[in-house]
Amino acid sequence: MRRLISTGSPFEAAYGYSRAVVDGDLVFISGTTGYDYATMTMPHDVAEQTRAIFRTVQTVLTEAGSSLSRIVRCQYFVIDRDYCEPVLKVCGEVLRDIRPAASLYVVPSLLDREMKVEIEVTARVG
Repeated sequence: MRRLISTGSPFEAAYGYSRAVVDGDLVFISGTTGYDYATMTMPHDVAEQTRAIFRTVQTVLTEAGSSLSRIVRCQYFVIDRDYCEPVLKVCGEVLRDIRPAASLYVVPSLLDREMKVEIEVTARVG
């Protein structure tokens, strides 16, 4: 059974994607940045962007019938090597006991200049 999940971001409809797709017993969360979709604002600090991302991820996982503890894979994208440590520190705070498979990539840029980190997540439902 395939189900689409939206956070109400205007980007989803405009760019033709879903925040997440639940397919069978897996939930695939699209690359998520630090936007607060209610106010369409983003923190300047990369660690705060990462915390905002995990708040969004947690909300989406709950709607999907999952939780942070069910995450099996994360992919982190940062636009500067200097952002790796602050991002990974927050990931350690959130995922310390979960320890999903993960990769970190330093990329030249993300969609908007204010975006410093983007995270994709795969989790099991249930």
